[in-house]
Amino acid sequence: MTTKERLHRLIATRPEPQLDTAERLLTSLREVDAFAIALVNAPEDDEPETPEEAAAVAEGKAALARGDVHSLTAVRAELLG
Repeated sequence: MTTKERLHRLIATRPEPQLDTAERLLTSLREVDAFAIALVNAPEDDEPETPEEAAAVAEGKAALARGDVHSLTAVRAELLG
């Protein structure tokens, strides 16, 4: 029995209220796949770095060197209590 056949059988044996959930889950898989495909097929960003972007990178590196940064864990703890 193929995976598709097993899925058809599983769907056929589910009570109607569970089918809405199954549909949402399967639809979300399709959306994730579409996003992943779009990422893989996206063209490489080959535009030169702008002076503003270079300044932002330099500012970020300087803040990191000063220790003037916060970990994601610390930010979550502060925001979520």
